[in-house]
Amino acid sequence: MAVVETRKITKRFEGHTAVDQVDLLAREGELLVLLGPSGCGKTTLLRMLAGLEVPTAGDVVISGRVVTDLAPRTRNVAMVFQSYALYPHLSVFNNIAFPLRAVGMRRSQVEQSVRQAAAMFGIERLLERKPRQLSGGERQRVALARAVVREPVVFLLDEPLSNLDAKLRTAARDELQRFQRRLGTTTVYVTHDQTEAMGLGDRIAVLDQGRVRQLGTPLQVYGDPADTFVATFLGSPPMNLVLSEDGITGFRPEHFLPPAAFGGSAALARFSMRVSRVENLGADRLVYGTLEPPLPPSRVISRLPSTVPAEVHAGERHEFVVQSRNLKQFDRNSGRRIDARAP
Repeated sequence: MAVVETRKITKRFEGHTAVDQVDLLAREGELLVLLGPSGCGKTTLLRMLAGLEVPTAGDVVISGRVVTDLAPRTRNVAMVFQSYALYPHLSVFNNIAFPLRAVGMRRSQVEQSVRQAAAMFGIERLLERKPRQLSGGERQRVALARAVVREPVVFLLDEPLSNLDAKLRTAARDELQRFQRRLGTTTVYVTHDQTEAMGLGDRIAVLDQGRVRQLGTPLQVYGDPADTFVATFLGSPPMNLVLSEDGITGFRPEHFLPPAAFGGSAALARFSMRVSRVENLGADRLVYGTLEPPLPPSRVISRLPSTVPAEVHAGERHEFVVQSRNLKQFDRNSGRRIDARAP
């Protein structure tokens, strides 16, 4: 296991700053997720950890050793790409064996290591097949086995599940987490999918425009967002934001419910909403609407669980409430949290 650290790391491309003075630390055995929209710098940051990109400024440190100027193969890290990067003309066995042969390992050791890695991911029966004969999930396992067989101190995963369909992605996410826990190898995982990030990560670093907007556990970044970007990037639907003279008030759709959903002892903030649309999803309903005076008109969403039997229809006016403890306050100009619970 290893500690992975970046110190004021920066990457510029012809005047564009892709990564801007990022300080991060992945602890020993941790699965750290880099989460953000396309173009936020997360893959560039991962490639600098791997040695595939040279930083414009700053350092990469692995296990206390500055590796900024070292070649990728000397860092003892393994990277799994979004495309899996399997050699199409080689069998699964030879794909997994390739990094071992590249460092001159003896044939008997290669055989043993490949079969151990294949057994770990349940792909022993696929060793003689070519990548084109495999499903997306099987290719993903081969790519992970090729990474594991080197026994690296760090795994770097660049959206390895994005090519899978939704059902297979859920199963693969569970397998990947169990594999990482079993090996205990420090892992940095890049994704734009918040569900992956919340389900996999020990901690999540939310990136935007090359900078880390917040670093914390999944519960911290979701429940106590540091700014309006994090508040609206995580959550489906995202957090409701309501403008006022004092700033911006935020609340999650699942906290925005009819008064009957709460007991009489709760401190509640009350809102009047004109319903525009109701979307039935089975386990819950999404109620879309617009707040009415005295507040400025703001589009908001309520997530009503099926256990709340409220009759709500488009065109109607209804009162909705939020428990005061679930309100988040943000600065109107900067978007940063300004209430006492701000991270």
